[in-house]
Amino acid sequence: MSDSLVVCEVDPELKEKLRKFRFRKETDNAAIIMKVDKDRQMVVLEEEFQNISPEELKMELPERQPRFVVYSYKYVHEDGRVSYPLCFIFSSPVGCKPEQQMMYAGSKNRLVQTAELTKVFEIRTTDDLTEAWLQEKLSFFR
Repeated sequence: MSDSLVVCEVDPELKEKLRKFRFRKETDNAAIIMKVDKDRQMVVLEEEFQNISPEELKMELPERQPRFVVYSYKYVHEDGRVSYPLCFIFSSPVGCKPEQQMMYAGSKNRLVQTAELTKVFEIRTTDDLTEAWLQEKLSFFR
């Protein structure tokens, strides 16, 4: 079984982009959407967005294909503090091809490690990606 699990490498250009994204100085929400290039068996950049809300981000994700997202989100805590957590969101919609789901699932941990992220979430439908959902998930981190 483990022989069939495909773990894709992370594109070196994407690694550099993720490193720069991690240290960005801007205070708006921003996202990097990544996909698996099946032919190269590599996680690659699909698109980058600046000043994008969770609701706008949801509209950019395909409804029937998995995607990886690194999202820099302006989070206002209950006590008024503001932080900018980097969130890893694995969009794995119900109804994807099993082969596709396997490639993404098998590559997720390597990508999370490469990007050095700790706030890792998964959605099964793009409708789940809302500001309220993200704030609820982030409320578990202090």
